[in-house]
Amino acid sequence: MNNIDILCNNSQSAGTFAKGYFNYLKQVLDSIAPASIDKLVEEFENARATGNTIFVAGNGGSATTATSMANDIGFDIIKKTGTDKPFRVFALTDNTSVITAIANDVGYENVFLNQLKIHYRQGDKLLVISASGNSPNVIAAAEWVKEQGGCVISFVGFTGGKLKEISDVVVHVKSETGEYGPVEDAHLVLNHVLAHWFQCKLQ
Repeated sequence: MNNIDILCNNSQSAGTFAKGYFNYLKQVLDSIAPASIDKLVEEFENARATGNTIFVAGNGGSATTATSMANDIGFDIIKKTGTDKPFRVFALTDNTSVITAIANDVGYENVFLNQLKIHYRQGDKLLVISASGNSPNVIAAAEWVKEQGGCVISFVGFTGGKLKEISDVVVHVKSETGEYGPVEDAHLVLNHVLAHWFQCKLQ
C-alpha cells in the first residue's frame, strides 16, 4: 500500500483527502533536484540556438504531458514573447494514424522509434516521460537516439527505472512505486515551469 492509498483510507471526506494529497504532492515536488532543472533548461536552450528539434514521448498521462509541452513550449512561447527563434518541440504522441499503423504492423514498442527514424536529424534531442522509467517503447526510442550520438532527457518517477541509467539528463520525481498520480502531476508542473521560465526570459 503506497502513500496515496494510506491517505485515502485515513481520510473521512474527499476534502480531507484532497488536502492531504496536496501536501504530499509538495513533498514529491521538493524531491526534484534544482540542478537537474538547470541542465534541462540548458538542453532546451541549446536546441533553440541551433534550430534543432526536441522530440517528446510518453504513454497514457505522460502522452498528454508530451502534447502539452509541444503546445506550451512551442506555439505559446511565440504567442507570448513574439520571438522569431522558437523552440522546435514535436510530440511523437499526436499522429493517431501513424501510431496505430506502426503498432499494428510492427508492434507498439516501436511507435516512437519508427517516427524518430523518419524525423530525427543530427543534433536533435529526445525527451521521454515515464513514471516507471521502464516503458519498452520509450526505452527503445531512447536507446536508438543514444546510438545516433544524440541527447536523451528523461522525466521519471519511482526509482527512475532503466531510463535513469541511460539518459544524459534526468529529472527524477522521487516517489513510491505505483504512485502514478503525483508523479504525472509533477511532470506536468515541470512543463509549466519551463514554459513560464522561457516566457519570462524571452520577452
